[in-house]
Amino acid sequence: MAEQTWHAWSKFAEGKSRDSGMYYDSVEAPPVDLADPDQLRAGIIAARGDADWLDVEWIVSTIYSGHMPRSRSQRIFLNQLVTAEDQLIAPDEWDACAVEDTLQDGDTITLGFDGGKSDDATCLVAVRVRDRLIVPLAVWEKPDGPAGDGWQVDRLAVDGAVRNALERYDVQAFFADTALWESYIDTWSEDYRDRLVVKAGPQSAVGRDMRAGLQELTAANERLVSAIESGKVRHLGQDFPLGKTLRRHVLNTRRRPNRYGLSFGKANRESGLKVDAYAAALLADLARHRLIESGKSRAPDRSGQVYFF
Repeated sequence: MAEQTWHAWSKFAEGKSRDSGMYYDSVEAPPVDLADPDQLRAGIIAARGDADWLDVEWIVSTIYSGHMPRSRSQRIFLNQLVTAEDQLIAPDEWDACAVEDTLQDGDTITLGFDGGKSDDATCLVAVRVRDRLIVPLAVWEKPDGPAGDGWQVDRLAVDGAVRNALERYDVQAFFADTALWESYIDTWSEDYRDRLVVKAGPQSAVGRDMRAGLQELTAANERLVSAIESGKVRHLGQDFPLGKTLRRHVLNTRRRPNRYGLSFGKANRESGLKVDAYAAALLADLARHRLIESGKSRAPDRSGQVYFF
């Protein structure tokens, strides 16, 4: 229940839901080695805040008694959001990739798009080619409560955001999931085909149906997860306007093994916890991978000319 409250508060903190009067006050202990008594004591003291009547030594002895699972001890005594057994990416691994940086106009990027209509989120995410910096450019989500009744994403606003990104940045590949957005994707493909170095597929410069090509998408997912775990991916952290939203979607993803390896999905088909920004990031990262493997990436030199490498 506390974890559900945290998810609701997180959406308000992102500006994704109205202020319901909720006051959320919980101090999470930093990562500690539970086997180290000194670290454990420090974590308990950090989590208890000014509740100094809590007996630290009793809590330590309770944790070391072995009467409850490690994850339960972390939740109860350290206020930690513990990684679900089937969670795709651990919070500390994602947070460790945060950097202070920004995306500049004219940067060479690839784009990923995952669109919904009314329930699923619609997300546009960029990956900078030179350093794998992941930047969410726009996210549309159904509002919580009555404000969400009958809500549908503003397709004209989405189209405008896509075109703005294609004008502001040097977009060399753009992979968009075709589901529910076929007509728009056909138009984007037609309008920008000549500017894209790598095409999403033989039938479309932009369209990449995520319901097909399972083997390639599974390999792309494994590649991205491995890069996050090894710190080879960068993102702008939670202080960036959409950083909290991207983090929430990333941490909502669950491990979904298939015959080709490890893929991803929601907690269940009916789950309201969105993963669409991760899907868009995955498509952008796949586009970057294809671009680099093609050997056709172009970059402007100081004279403003274009060369290929």
